[in-house]
Amino acid sequence: MSQSNSSHTTREAWLQDGVRHLEPIFAKAGYVIPPVRVSCGFPASSSPRTTLGQCWPRERSGGGVNEIFISPKLDDPVTLLDTLVHELCHAVDDCHSGHGEDFKGICQAVGLEGPARMAHASEALQVRLMTIGQKLGPYPHQAIVFPPPRASNLSRNKAKCPQCGYEVTLLKRWASYGAPICPKDNLRMEELALSIPAADTDEEAKEKERQAEREIRRAIS
Repeated sequence: MSQSNSSHTTREAWLQDGVRHLEPIFAKAGYVIPPVRVSCGFPASSSPRTTLGQCWPRERSGGGVNEIFISPKLDDPVTLLDTLVHELCHAVDDCHSGHGEDFKGICQAVGLEGPARMAHASEALQVRLMTIGQKLGPYPHQAIVFPPPRASNLSRNKAKCPQCGYEVTLLKRWASYGAPICPKDNLRMEELALSIPAADTDEEAKEKERQAEREIRRAIS
């Protein structure tokens, strides 16, 4: 039986060793994990805030292998392995079906559940991933913390025509010029009072964060 290994000094070494430990799960389901390279990195497209992993097809790699990137947002071993399983399902399919039926079949066979784009480990698979995580030891990385999203238009000054209701957003750099003229009625528009939504309570903020995590996309291909 493999002993716990806490000697990984790079993220790539940990992830590549994780692939080796996941091979029996795929083999039992009748699949062979193809040669892959796994690195910690942001996706080439989509939002780095929400995409946890990405798998590139072999034809896009100079080495002719599937290239997998795991988001630096992650540092929990079970979540890392869960995301890695999802991306390895893309590698088995060489990204041919995207999140289509063939991909879904591979996911279900190895123990993932839920909508294909967000397929994640079932309870039974999570138990196995916890065991693998203990064998791999600590992931040599601390999660990247993203800054809060930029303020939306809801928190910007606006002006509105009192006659037709035409509305515009006022940029701070032009605030000293006052409200503009309505292009339809040729009237000076009225500045609207700035409405800032009330801040969430700690519990509301935590619930929004949990909801966002549930809706996170696990991969694109």
